[in-house]
Amino acid sequence: MTAAQTKVLYGFHAVGVRLRTTPDSIVEIYVEGTRRDARMRGFLAKAQEANVRIIEADGLRLSKLCASHGHQGVVALVNPIVMAHSLDDLLDDLPVASPALLLVLDGVTDPHNLGACLRVADGAGVHAIIAPKDHAVGINASVAKVASGAAETVPYFMVTNLARTLNELKERNIWVVGTSEMAPASLYESSYVGATAWVMGAEGAGLRHLTQKTCDELVSLPMAGGVESLNVSVASGICLYETVRQRRAKAKGLI
Repeated sequence: MTAAQTKVLYGFHAVGVRLRTTPDSIVEIYVEGTRRDARMRGFLAKAQEANVRIIEADGLRLSKLCASHGHQGVVALVNPIVMAHSLDDLLDDLPVASPALLLVLDGVTDPHNLGACLRVADGAGVHAIIAPKDHAVGINASVAKVASGAAETVPYFMVTNLARTLNELKERNIWVVGTSEMAPASLYESSYVGATAWVMGAEGAGLRHLTQKTCDELVSLPMAGGVESLNVSVASGICLYETVRQRRAKAKGLI
């Protein structure tokens, strides 16, 4: 693995998840030499148990390494984790008893929003996030920091043609559900116990017209207050966990 292929993670959560799940992929960890509080001591103990190389550095060097001042005194140089090479490979390998749960982001370009979406997707057990190459942000150090480790666990596929990809999902009998404040039915009026792909647009802009047309169904999130829309990560969490709720209820024979 060459230096050009390695990447940077920073912050206790992002580096901690990599340390817990795949410590062998960590090349080295840089820590702020003046920080010796309980959180740092616990982190260092885990790094030493995993036999990871630790290098002390000052805050300025850490900021230069990760291009951010939000490193919390921890920056890691890591090798990429090998995930599924393609969306098709991932879907082909899903167990029959585990219906697909996908999150599709149309027009989400803010790194903090993507990071938050990755985090909620990880919590809900999403198999992958899909985004168009021309209307999305890629996984970078800022995204990984906000994701708190979820960028290491949730596959993220950027596709050339989102509408075509949605049609391919439909050919696999994956129900494609878009969210729109104009939709007459709410998300609580449909079933998501089968294979489902939730399609979310950026706050304000919403889904592009062609994306809306390609969805099997459009639903809205009930809004009782004065605001017109929710942040995309919040909306994603609501929809994904409604799916989780329904699937668990079905498994218990409640629906």
